[in-house]
Amino acid sequence: MRVLKIIEGTSVDGPGLRTSVYLAGCRHHCPGCHNPQSWDPQGGTEMSVDELMQVINYNEAPVTLSGGDPLQHPGVLELARRVHEGGYNLWCYTGHTWEEITSDPHLLEVVQLCDVVVEGRFVLAQRDTSLRFRGSKNQRIIDVRPTLATGDITLFDGQNNEIGTRFA
Repeated sequence: MRVLKIIEGTSVDGPGLRTSVYLAGCRHHCPGCHNPQSWDPQGGTEMSVDELMQVINYNEAPVTLSGGDPLQHPGVLELARRVHEGGYNLWCYTGHTWEEITSDPHLLEVVQLCDVVVEGRFVLAQRDTSLRFRGSKNQRIIDVRPTLATGDITLFDGQNNEIGTRFA
């Protein structure tokens, strides 16, 4: 996998102290993106899922996948599966909307392994620096399990999703 960086112990990419893995590659190219260097799918350095899991297991912290767009990265399914099997709370940032995710079996397969997905392209005209865990008002923080269970979007509110090191 092409990894731009790993930030250990961050509180910016979801609640609590997390291990954030920034993957290279994004085809959205949102105007005003705060991380345009992440667009290049050949950026960063090559790391195996095993190497990434070593870092994740060392930190024993919730995990966030960001980028770029993790859902556009080959190999993210295996990483998400291993993180999920390890019992870690998993957030994923993507420019794809929930509607795009649920209409694409490959995207949905990854997201089903996540606890929360922060979805939607960054829209510069809707930028709001006061928002928590997202950059523009159109983006939603979706609590995946109840959303999949009911078919109605359940937004993450900080109360209905375990953020501990590991979950049952």
